[in-house]
Amino acid sequence: MNAQMSTLVERRIVPVVVLEHWRDADPLGAALVDGGLPVAEVTLRTKGALEAIRALAARGDLIVGAGTVTDARQVDQVVAAGASFVVSPGLSSAVVERCRESGVSVIPGAVTATEVQAAIEAGLDTVKFFPAATSGGPAAIRALSAPFAGVSFMPTGGISPANLQDYLSIPAVVAAGGSWMVSPAMIAAGDFAGITEITAQAIALAQA
Repeated sequence: MNAQMSTLVERRIVPVVVLEHWRDADPLGAALVDGGLPVAEVTLRTKGALEAIRALAARGDLIVGAGTVTDARQVDQVVAAGASFVVSPGLSSAVVERCRESGVSVIPGAVTATEVQAAIEAGLDTVKFFPAATSGGPAAIRALSAPFAGVSFMPTGGISPANLQDYLSIPAVVAAGGSWMVSPAMIAAGDFAGITEITAQAIALAQA
């Protein structure tokens, strides 16, 4: 397990960040670090995502990943911007191979036994269970972890303080991805102090 994955496992939460404006990246990064969570997965859903990754990576005090990566070209772009791990909504052999060539960790999406087995055949041992809430939730992960004992899961999609511990109580779950502590509304309002507070609460809940 490399240093990036070790940090994810230690904190047990991955903030899934949607940034409309890259200028919000630096104060958001400070808020996460101050809250005790030096990790951010920036989704490629906005025009400013690559610049946001670059700004966060330049801080040097948190691990920056890229989410919603769906092709090899995007892998090249996010690695050039400073991302040290890649998260994909599905399992793409092209994405996995380019990440391997680039020396960055990759966590592809997998919610069925067939997809998990394909990830194993690709040499991976950690998958993103997405969308978690509509794909069977904790019960589905427990069921999949039985035949695939060596696979770790990172559920994302519908994770909240109300169900976080339901997921993290599963031995096969190494971390959960969520956006409640980095809501776009709070970012737009510049409420970075509020983000720090909610982040600290999330860490306490995850480690309870």
